[in-house]
Amino acid sequence: MTDQSNIPALMAEMGTRAKAAAAELAFAPAEQKAEALNAAADAVWARRAEIIAANEKDMAFGRDKGLSSAMLDRLMLDEARIEGIVAGLRAVAAQNDPVGAVISEWDRPSGLHIQRVRTPLGVIGVIYESRPNVTADAGALCLKSGNAVILRGGSESFHSSGLLTECLKDGLRVAGLPEDAVQLVPTRDRAAVKELLTMTDTVDVIVPRGGKGLVGLVQREARVPVFAHLEGICHVYIDKSADPVKALNVVLNAKTRRTGICGAAECLLIHREVLDTIGQGVVRALLDAGVEVRGDEALQAIDGVTPARDDDYGREFLDMIIAAKVVDDIDAAIAHIRRYGSSHTESILTEDDEAAARFFQRLDSAILMRNASTQFADGGEFGMGGEIGIATGKMHARGPVGAEQLTSFKYLVTGDGTTRA
Repeated sequence: MTDQSNIPALMAEMGTRAKAAAAELAFAPAEQKAEALNAAADAVWARRAEIIAANEKDMAFGRDKGLSSAMLDRLMLDEARIEGIVAGLRAVAAQNDPVGAVISEWDRPSGLHIQRVRTPLGVIGVIYESRPNVTADAGALCLKSGNAVILRGGSESFHSSGLLTECLKDGLRVAGLPEDAVQLVPTRDRAAVKELLTMTDTVDVIVPRGGKGLVGLVQREARVPVFAHLEGICHVYIDKSADPVKALNVVLNAKTRRTGICGAAECLLIHREVLDTIGQGVVRALLDAGVEVRGDEALQAIDGVTPARDDDYGREFLDMIIAAKVVDDIDAAIAHIRRYGSSHTESILTEDDEAAARFFQRLDSAILMRNASTQFADGGEFGMGGEIGIATGKMHARGPVGAEQLTSFKYLVTGDGTTRA
Protein backbone atom coordinates (compact mmCIF):
# COMPACT_ATOMS: atom_id res chain seq x y z
CA MET A 1 0.00 0.00 0.00
CA THR A 2 1.22 3.49 -0.87
CA ASP A 3 2.31 5.84 1.94
CA GLN A 4 -0.89 7.19 3.52
CA SER A 5 0.55 10.70 3.68
CA ASN A 6 0.50 10.83 -0.13
CA ILE A 7 -3.28 10.97 -0.55
CA PRO A 8 -3.42 11.32 -4.37
CA ALA A 9 -1.13 8.32 -4.84
CA LEU A 10 -2.99 6.30 -2.19
CA MET A 11 -6.37 6.91 -3.81
CA ALA A 12 -5.06 6.32 -7.33
CA GLU A 13 -3.69 2.94 -6.25
CA MET A 14 -6.99 1.99 -4.60
CA GLY A 15 -8.86 2.98 -7.76
CA THR A 16 -6.60 0.90 -9.99
CA ARG A 17 -6.96 -2.14 -7.75
CA ALA A 18 -10.73 -1.70 -7.54
CA LYS A 19 -11.06 -1.46 -11.31
CA ALA A 20 -9.11 -4.69 -11.78
CA ALA A 21 -11.25 -6.43 -9.15
CA ALA A 22 -14.46 -5.15 -10.75
CA ALA A 23 -13.49 -6.64 -14.12
CA GLU A 24 -13.20 -10.08 -12.49
CA LEU A 25 -16.22 -9.73 -10.22
CA ALA A 26 -18.48 -8.75 -13.12
CA PHE A 27 -18.65 -12.33 -14.37
CA ALA A 28 -18.37 -14.16 -11.05
CA PRO A 29 -21.06 -16.85 -10.67
CA ALA A 30 -23.98 -16.04 -8.40
CA GLU A 31 -23.11 -18.98 -6.14
CA GLN A 32 -19.58 -17.68 -5.59
CA LYS A 33 -20.81 -14.22 -4.58
CA ALA A 34 -23.37 -15.76 -2.23
CA GLU A 35 -20.62 -17.89 -0.67
CA ALA A 36 -18.53 -14.77 -0.08
CA LEU A 37 -21.41 -12.98 1.64
CA ASN A 38 -22.29 -15.92 3.87
CA ALA A 39 -18.63 -16.36 4.80
CA ALA A 40 -18.46 -12.64 5.61
CA ALA A 41 -21.50 -13.05 7.86
CA ASP A 42 -19.76 -15.92 9.64
CA ALA A 43 -16.67 -13.75 10.12
CA VAL A 44 -18.68 -10.83 11.54
CA TRP A 45 -20.35 -13.06 14.10
CA ALA A 46 -17.12 -14.85 15.01
CA ARG A 47 -15.37 -11.50 15.52
CA ARG A 48 -18.23 -9.70 17.25
CA ALA A 49 -16.26 -9.15 20.46
CA GLU A 50 -13.46 -7.48 18.49
CA ILE A 51 -16.00 -5.35 16.61
CA ILE A 52 -17.67 -4.20 19.84
CA ALA A 53 -14.26 -3.33 21.32
CA ALA A 54 -13.39 -1.34 18.20
CA ASN A 55 -16.77 0.38 18.39
CA GLU A 56 -16.10 1.41 21.98
CA LYS A 57 -13.06 3.35 20.69
CA ASP A 58 -15.30 4.99 18.08
CA MET A 59 -17.91 5.87 20.70
CA ALA A 60 -15.23 7.52 22.86
CA PHE A 61 -14.04 9.49 19.83
CA GLY A 62 -17.63 10.53 19.09
CA ARG A 63 -18.26 11.67 22.66
CA ASP A 64 -15.04 13.68 22.65
CA LYS A 65 -16.16 15.23 19.37
CA GLY A 66 -19.44 16.29 20.99
CA LEU A 67 -21.83 14.13 18.94
CA SER A 68 -25.50 14.34 19.95
CA SER A 69 -27.18 11.38 21.63
CA ALA A 70 -28.99 10.60 18.37
CA MET A 71 -25.72 10.55 16.42
CA LEU A 72 -24.07 8.41 19.08
CA ASP A 73 -27.01 6.01 18.74
CA ARG A 74 -26.31 5.79 15.00
CA LEU A 75 -22.68 4.98 15.77
CA MET A 76 -23.21 2.41 18.51
CA LEU A 77 -22.87 -1.33 17.89
CA ASP A 78 -23.87 -3.99 20.37
CA GLU A 79 -24.42 -7.71 19.94
CA ALA A 80 -28.04 -7.22 18.84
CA ARG A 81 -27.03 -4.77 16.11
CA ILE A 82 -24.20 -7.01 15.00
CA GLU A 83 -26.74 -9.81 14.76
CA GLY A 84 -28.72 -7.48 12.49
CA ILE A 85 -25.65 -6.91 10.32
CA VAL A 86 -25.15 -10.67 10.04
CA ALA A 87 -28.81 -11.16 9.10
CA GLY A 88 -28.50 -8.40 6.50
CA LEU A 89 -25.49 -10.05 4.88
CA ARG A 90 -27.28 -13.39 4.72
CA ALA A 91 -30.42 -11.74 3.32
CA VAL A 92 -28.44 -10.15 0.49
CA ALA A 93 -26.70 -13.48 -0.15
CA ALA A 94 -30.11 -15.18 -0.50
CA GLN A 95 -31.47 -12.67 -3.00
CA ASN A 96 -31.73 -13.38 -6.69
CA ASP A 97 -28.56 -12.26 -8.43
CA PRO A 98 -29.38 -9.26 -10.65
CA VAL A 99 -26.36 -9.58 -12.94
CA GLY A 100 -27.24 -11.09 -16.31
CA ALA A 101 -30.98 -10.96 -15.67
CA VAL A 102 -32.92 -10.34 -18.87
CA ILE A 103 -34.98 -7.17 -18.44
CA SER A 104 -36.69 -7.52 -21.81
CA GLU A 105 -36.18 -9.18 -25.19
CA TRP A 106 -37.72 -8.97 -28.63
CA ASP A 107 -37.28 -9.90 -32.26
CA ARG A 108 -36.94 -7.53 -35.19
CA PRO A 109 -38.15 -8.01 -38.78
CA SER A 110 -34.49 -7.86 -39.79
CA GLY A 111 -33.97 -11.22 -38.08
CA LEU A 112 -32.16 -9.81 -35.06
CA HIS A 113 -32.96 -11.05 -31.56
CA ILE A 114 -32.31 -8.33 -28.97
CA GLN A 115 -32.00 -8.68 -25.20
CA ARG A 116 -31.58 -5.98 -22.57
CA VAL A 117 -29.68 -7.52 -19.64
CA ARG A 118 -28.45 -6.21 -16.29
CA THR A 119 -24.74 -5.50 -15.94
CA PRO A 120 -22.64 -4.09 -13.06
CA LEU A 121 -21.82 -0.39 -12.93
CA GLY A 122 -18.13 -1.12 -12.24
CA VAL A 123 -16.49 0.68 -9.30
CA ILE A 124 -18.68 2.46 -6.76
CA GLY A 125 -17.41 4.99 -4.26
CA VAL A 126 -19.53 5.18 -1.11
CA ILE A 127 -19.03 8.15 1.22
CA TYR A 128 -20.95 7.97 4.47
CA GLU A 129 -21.11 9.30 8.01
CA SER A 130 -21.32 7.77 11.48
CA ARG A 131 -23.23 4.51 10.97
CA PRO A 132 -20.72 1.64 10.75
CA ASN A 133 -23.39 -0.83 9.57
CA VAL A 134 -23.33 1.02 6.22
CA THR A 135 -19.91 -0.58 5.71
CA ALA A 136 -21.47 -4.04 5.65
CA ASP A 137 -24.61 -2.97 3.76
CA ALA A 138 -22.71 -1.14 1.03
CA GLY A 139 -20.05 -3.81 0.71
CA ALA A 140 -22.64 -6.58 0.47
CA LEU A 141 -24.86 -4.85 -2.08
CA CYS A 142 -21.95 -3.87 -4.29
CA LEU A 143 -20.59 -7.41 -4.17
CA LYS A 144 -24.01 -8.91 -4.95
CA SER A 145 -24.39 -6.63 -7.97
CA GLY A 146 -20.91 -7.44 -9.27
CA ASN A 147 -19.37 -4.08 -8.41
CA ALA A 148 -16.14 -3.28 -6.62
CA VAL A 149 -16.50 -0.66 -3.90
CA ILE A 150 -14.28 1.94 -2.28
CA LEU A 151 -15.72 2.82 1.12
CA ARG A 152 -15.01 6.08 2.89
CA GLY A 153 -16.71 5.96 6.26
CA GLY A 154 -17.11 8.75 8.76
CA SER A 155 -14.16 9.57 10.99
CA GLU A 156 -16.26 8.53 14.00
CA SER A 157 -16.72 4.94 12.77
CA PHE A 158 -13.11 4.46 11.69
CA HIS A 159 -12.29 1.42 13.86
CA SER A 160 -15.68 -0.33 13.54
CA SER A 161 -15.72 0.10 9.77
CA GLY A 162 -12.17 -1.19 9.52
CA LEU A 163 -13.04 -4.47 11.22
CA LEU A 164 -16.25 -4.92 9.23
CA THR A 165 -14.25 -4.41 6.02
CA GLU A 166 -11.80 -7.09 7.17
CA CYS A 167 -14.75 -9.47 7.60
CA LEU A 168 -15.96 -8.73 4.07
CA LYS A 169 -12.46 -9.43 2.79
CA ASP A 170 -12.45 -12.69 4.75
CA GLY A 171 -15.58 -13.70 2.84
CA LEU A 172 -14.08 -12.78 -0.52
CA ARG A 173 -10.97 -14.81 0.30
CA VAL A 174 -13.02 -17.88 1.29
CA ALA A 175 -14.95 -17.70 -2.00
CA GLY A 176 -11.85 -17.17 -4.12
CA LEU A 177 -12.85 -13.67 -5.23
CA PRO A 178 -10.49 -10.66 -5.38
CA GLU A 179 -10.13 -9.04 -1.97
CA ASP A 180 -9.70 -5.66 -3.64
CA ALA A 181 -13.40 -5.80 -4.53
CA VAL A 182 -14.02 -4.19 -1.11
CA GLN A 183 -11.63 -1.49 0.10
CA LEU A 184 -11.90 1.02 2.93
CA VAL A 185 -10.02 4.31 2.70
CA PRO A 186 -7.44 3.86 5.49
CA THR A 187 -7.26 7.49 6.62
CA ARG A 188 -9.50 10.08 8.26
CA ASP A 189 -7.94 12.79 6.10
CA ARG A 190 -10.72 14.63 4.25
CA ALA A 191 -8.43 15.10 1.27
CA ALA A 192 -9.20 11.47 0.42
CA VAL A 193 -12.87 12.37 -0.16
CA LYS A 194 -12.02 15.17 -2.56
CA GLU A 195 -9.65 12.86 -4.41
CA LEU A 196 -12.29 10.12 -4.70
CA LEU A 197 -14.77 12.58 -6.23
CA THR A 198 -12.46 13.25 -9.19
CA MET A 199 -11.32 9.70 -10.02
CA THR A 200 -13.14 9.48 -13.36
CA ASP A 201 -10.65 6.96 -14.77
CA THR A 202 -11.40 4.31 -12.18
CA VAL A 203 -14.66 5.16 -10.34
CA ASP A 204 -18.00 4.91 -12.13
CA VAL A 205 -20.43 6.36 -9.59
CA ILE A 206 -20.38 8.01 -6.16
CA VAL A 207 -23.04 7.34 -3.53
CA PRO A 208 -23.02 9.89 -0.67
CA ARG A 209 -24.92 8.85 2.44
CA GLY A 210 -25.15 11.51 5.11
CA GLY A 211 -26.32 14.97 6.00
CA LYS A 212 -26.84 18.04 3.85
CA GLY A 213 -23.26 19.21 4.29
CA LEU A 214 -21.77 15.99 2.98
CA VAL A 215 -24.19 15.63 0.08
CA GLY A 216 -23.75 19.29 -0.85
CA LEU A 217 -19.97 18.88 -0.93
CA VAL A 218 -20.24 15.81 -3.14
CA GLN A 219 -22.68 17.45 -5.55
CA ARG A 220 -20.52 20.56 -5.84
CA GLU A 221 -17.17 18.90 -6.30
CA ALA A 222 -17.79 15.50 -7.89
CA ARG A 223 -16.67 14.87 -11.44
CA VAL A 224 -17.84 11.27 -11.11
CA PRO A 225 -21.63 10.73 -11.54
CA VAL A 226 -23.55 10.84 -8.23
CA PHE A 227 -26.57 8.99 -6.81
CA ALA A 228 -27.79 11.73 -4.49
CA HIS A 229 -28.96 10.71 -1.04
CA LEU A 230 -30.14 14.05 0.30
CA GLU A 231 -31.24 14.67 3.88
CA GLY A 232 -34.44 13.02 5.09
CA ILE A 233 -36.87 15.85 5.73
CA CYS A 234 -39.82 13.49 6.11
CA HIS A 235 -43.36 14.78 6.64
CA VAL A 236 -46.41 13.18 8.23
CA TYR A 237 -49.76 14.76 7.37
CA ILE A 238 -52.83 14.07 9.53
CA ASP A 239 -55.82 14.45 7.22
CA LYS A 240 -59.31 15.39 8.44
CA SER A 241 -60.43 11.77 7.94
CA ALA A 242 -57.53 10.19 9.84
CA ASP A 243 -58.20 7.38 12.27
CA PRO A 244 -57.18 8.67 15.73
CA VAL A 245 -55.56 5.44 16.92
CA LYS A 246 -53.61 4.96 13.71
CA ALA A 247 -52.54 8.61 13.75
CA LEU A 248 -51.25 8.40 17.32
CA ASN A 249 -49.33 5.18 16.78
CA VAL A 250 -47.84 6.13 13.42
CA VAL A 251 -46.71 9.62 14.40
CA LEU A 252 -45.07 8.43 17.62
CA ASN A 253 -43.26 5.66 15.77
CA ALA A 254 -42.26 7.90 12.88
CA LYS A 255 -40.63 10.40 15.23
CA THR A 256 -39.37 8.46 18.23
CA ARG A 257 -38.45 4.90 17.17
CA ARG A 258 -35.00 6.05 16.05
CA THR A 259 -34.53 9.78 15.71
CA GLY A 260 -31.12 9.61 14.05
CA ILE A 261 -32.10 7.83 10.82
CA CYS A 262 -33.08 9.49 7.56
CA GLY A 263 -36.60 8.02 7.71
CA ALA A 264 -37.45 9.74 10.99
CA ALA A 265 -40.32 12.23 10.71
CA GLU A 266 -39.13 15.83 10.99
CA CYS A 267 -42.37 17.73 10.35
CA LEU A 268 -45.98 17.10 11.39
CA LEU A 269 -48.80 18.73 9.41
CA ILE A 270 -52.32 18.73 10.91
CA HIS A 271 -55.59 19.48 9.10
CA ARG A 272 -57.27 22.41 10.84
CA GLU A 273 -60.57 20.51 11.26
CA VAL A 274 -58.92 17.94 13.55
CA LEU A 275 -56.63 20.31 15.44
CA ASP A 276 -58.72 20.19 18.64
CA THR A 277 -59.26 16.42 18.50
CA ILE A 278 -56.73 14.10 16.87
CA GLY A 279 -54.15 16.83 16.43
CA GLN A 280 -54.13 17.89 20.07
CA GLY A 281 -53.97 14.28 21.24
CA VAL A 282 -51.00 13.48 18.97
CA VAL A 283 -49.10 16.61 19.97
CA ARG A 284 -49.63 15.91 23.68
CA ALA A 285 -48.45 12.33 23.18
CA LEU A 286 -45.27 13.58 21.49
CA LEU A 287 -44.63 15.97 24.35
CA ASP A 288 -45.22 13.20 26.89
CA ALA A 289 -42.71 11.06 25.02
CA GLY A 290 -40.05 13.73 25.47
CA VAL A 291 -40.23 15.24 21.98
CA GLU A 292 -39.71 18.98 21.66
CA VAL A 293 -42.59 20.17 19.46
CA ARG A 294 -41.89 23.43 17.64
CA GLY A 295 -45.27 24.63 16.45
CA ASP A 296 -46.89 27.49 14.61
CA GLU A 297 -49.16 29.98 16.34
CA ALA A 298 -52.20 27.69 16.24
CA LEU A 299 -50.31 24.93 18.04
CA GLN A 300 -48.71 27.16 20.65
CA ALA A 301 -52.02 27.14 22.55
CA ILE A 302 -51.09 23.60 23.62
CA ASP A 303 -49.08 23.74 26.83
CA GLY A 304 -45.49 22.67 26.18
CA VAL A 305 -45.29 23.55 22.48
CA THR A 306 -42.47 25.99 21.72
CA PRO A 307 -42.66 28.57 18.92
CA ALA A 308 -41.30 27.37 15.58
CA ARG A 309 -38.76 29.51 13.78
CA ASP A 310 -38.93 29.90 10.01
CA ASP A 311 -35.88 27.67 9.57
CA ASP A 312 -37.43 24.83 11.60
CA TYR A 313 -39.46 23.91 8.52
CA GLY A 314 -37.27 22.11 6.03
CA ARG A 315 -34.78 21.12 8.73
CA GLU A 316 -33.45 17.64 9.48
CA PHE A 317 -33.22 17.53 13.27
CA LEU A 318 -32.10 13.89 13.73
CA ASP A 319 -33.11 14.38 17.34
CA MET A 320 -36.16 14.35 19.65
CA ILE A 321 -37.45 17.50 17.96
CA ILE A 322 -40.25 17.92 15.42
CA ALA A 323 -41.59 20.94 13.60
CA ALA A 324 -45.40 21.13 13.44
CA LYS A 325 -47.91 23.23 11.54
CA VAL A 326 -51.66 23.46 11.07
CA VAL A 327 -52.83 23.51 7.43
CA ASP A 328 -56.23 24.42 6.02
CA ASP A 329 -56.56 21.39 3.75
CA ILE A 330 -54.69 18.65 1.90
CA ASP A 331 -53.58 21.04 -0.85
CA ALA A 332 -51.94 23.28 1.74
CA ALA A 333 -50.13 20.23 3.12
CA ILE A 334 -48.96 19.30 -0.38
CA ALA A 335 -47.77 22.88 -0.99
CA HIS A 336 -45.84 22.88 2.28
CA ILE A 337 -44.12 19.58 1.46
CA ARG A 338 -43.24 20.78 -2.05
CA ARG A 339 -41.62 23.87 -0.55
CA TYR A 340 -39.77 22.35 2.39
CA GLY A 341 -39.33 18.65 1.59
CA SER A 342 -36.19 16.89 0.38
CA SER A 343 -38.03 14.40 -1.88
CA HIS A 344 -37.31 11.57 0.57
CA THR A 345 -40.45 10.19 2.28
CA GLU A 346 -43.89 11.59 3.11
CA SER A 347 -46.85 9.89 4.81
CA ILE A 348 -50.56 10.72 4.82
CA LEU A 349 -52.83 9.48 7.61
CA THR A 350 -56.31 9.19 6.17
CA GLU A 351 -59.26 6.85 5.70
CA ASP A 352 -60.29 8.78 2.56
CA ASP A 353 -59.22 7.00 -0.63
CA GLU A 354 -59.57 10.17 -2.71
CA ALA A 355 -57.36 12.14 -0.34
CA ALA A 356 -54.72 9.42 -0.42
CA ALA A 357 -54.84 9.30 -4.22
CA ARG A 358 -54.46 13.08 -4.42
CA PHE A 359 -51.46 12.99 -2.06
CA PHE A 360 -49.82 10.19 -4.06
CA GLN A 361 -50.51 11.85 -7.41
CA ARG A 362 -49.45 15.40 -6.60
CA LEU A 363 -46.27 14.75 -4.65
CA ASP A 364 -43.12 13.38 -6.25
CA SER A 365 -40.97 12.29 -3.32
CA ALA A 366 -39.10 9.03 -3.77
CA ILE A 367 -41.38 7.29 -1.23
CA LEU A 368 -45.02 8.12 -0.46
CA MET A 369 -46.94 6.26 2.25
CA ARG A 370 -50.47 5.98 3.57
CA ASN A 371 -51.21 5.10 7.19
CA ALA A 372 -47.64 3.91 7.70
CA SER A 373 -44.61 5.18 9.59
CA THR A 374 -41.88 6.92 7.63
CA GLN A 375 -39.42 4.70 9.51
CA PHE A 376 -40.28 2.00 6.95
CA ALA A 377 -38.24 3.98 4.38
CA ASP A 378 -35.56 1.31 4.39
CA GLY A 379 -34.33 -1.20 1.86
CA GLY A 380 -34.58 -4.08 4.30
CA GLU A 381 -38.21 -3.24 5.03
CA PHE A 382 -38.84 -3.11 1.27
CA GLY A 383 -37.58 -6.68 0.95
CA MET A 384 -34.27 -5.64 -0.62
CA GLY A 385 -32.19 -7.18 2.16
CA GLY A 386 -30.47 -3.87 2.79
CA GLU A 387 -29.74 -0.65 0.99
CA ILE A 388 -26.83 1.57 0.13
CA GLY A 389 -28.98 4.66 0.67
CA ILE A 390 -32.25 6.36 -0.27
CA ALA A 391 -31.77 8.13 -3.60
CA THR A 392 -33.76 11.36 -3.74
CA GLY A 393 -32.81 12.34 -7.27
CA LYS A 394 -34.73 11.34 -10.39
CA MET A 395 -32.05 9.71 -12.53
CA HIS A 396 -31.48 5.94 -12.68
CA ALA A 397 -32.22 4.95 -9.08
CA ARG A 398 -34.85 6.38 -6.72
CA GLY A 399 -35.81 5.40 -3.21
CA PRO A 400 -33.98 2.50 -1.54
CA VAL A 401 -30.90 1.61 -3.58
CA GLY A 402 -30.46 -2.16 -3.40
CA ALA A 403 -28.43 -4.58 -5.51
CA GLU A 404 -30.70 -4.27 -8.55
CA GLN A 405 -30.41 -0.48 -8.53
CA LEU A 406 -26.61 -0.81 -8.58
CA THR A 407 -26.71 -2.26 -12.08
CA SER A 408 -27.01 -0.70 -15.51
CA PHE A 409 -27.88 -2.67 -18.62
CA LYS A 410 -26.43 -3.63 -21.96
CA TYR A 411 -27.95 -4.95 -25.17
CA LEU A 412 -27.13 -8.41 -26.49
CA VAL A 413 -27.95 -8.63 -30.19
CA THR A 414 -27.94 -12.00 -32.02
CA GLY A 415 -28.17 -12.47 -35.74
CA ASP A 416 -27.51 -15.25 -38.25
CA GLY A 417 -25.19 -13.65 -40.74
CA THR A 418 -27.67 -10.76 -40.71
CA THR A 419 -26.78 -7.68 -42.78
CA ARG A 420 -28.52 -4.32 -43.02
CA ALA A 421 -30.06 -3.27 -46.33
